[in-house]
Amino acid sequence: MWIDKLVEGVLQVDTPIGPRFVRLNFKQRAYVLWMFRNFPSLPHQVLSPREQRMIDRACEENGFASMPGMGAPDAPVIGKIEKRLTISAEVLPMRKPVAGSNSGVRERESEAASA
Repeated sequence: MWIDKLVEGVLQVDTPIGPRFVRLNFKQRAYVLWMFRNFPSLPHQVLSPREQRMIDRACEENGFASMPGMGAPDAPVIGKIEKRLTISAEVLPMRKPVAGSNSGVRERESEAASA
């Protein structure tokens, strides 16, 4: 089975608009086959910077192709890259301490003591 992937395999990239398939040259297929030797799919973030560049370059040079049926391409899928949009965390301003929370208690104590 890995021979079929090496000879004619494609890389599946999950995008917000659905799965896309990238045809690779032989060298790229061998490298991607090695990347996916233990996992059927990997998030883009866990790849090394070199692997991320190679995947991004392959997508740019070869372009995406959606296969008929979208789920079962004719060529075997070497692996799946899960491309998720990075969501920036919302930065909340520092909370100010509640002003006068203890002073109200002290005022009441001083009023009770003076009465």
